[in-house]
Amino acid sequence: QVQLVESGGGLVQAGDSLRLSCAVSGRTFSDYDIGWFRQAPGKEREFVAEVRWSSTTSYADSMKGRSTISRDNTKNTVHLQMNTLKPEDTGIYYCYADPSGHGSAVGGRSWGQGTQVTVSS
Repeated sequence: QVQLVESGGGLVQAGDSLRLSCAVSGRTFSDYDIGWFRQAPGKEREFVAEVRWSSTTSYADSMKGRSTISRDNTKNTVHLQMNTLKPEDTGIYYCYADPSGHGSAVGGRSWGQGTQVTVSS
């Protein structure tokens, strides 16, 4: 089982930036696609961004142009840089890992415990 630990959340003002990190351990990092979901109070969890094993990236429409996801295969870490934050970006941000199918990793999706992001207006 792969383990994921998020960090970097906090309380910021609208227009500020934050960089979230997801440290991955327990399995071969490069065998996984890694991404982020978020969940606002009273709402369903929604996709934010993903970086695949090949470093191909994808973003939710709400995050395009304001965020960058990247992976550091030497440190087994994924970063999500978020700029020009808005109050609607508030929520708990969860990191996940999916076996990419291009390595030996198998099984379902693994989740981290989440990190709180609060953007005040």
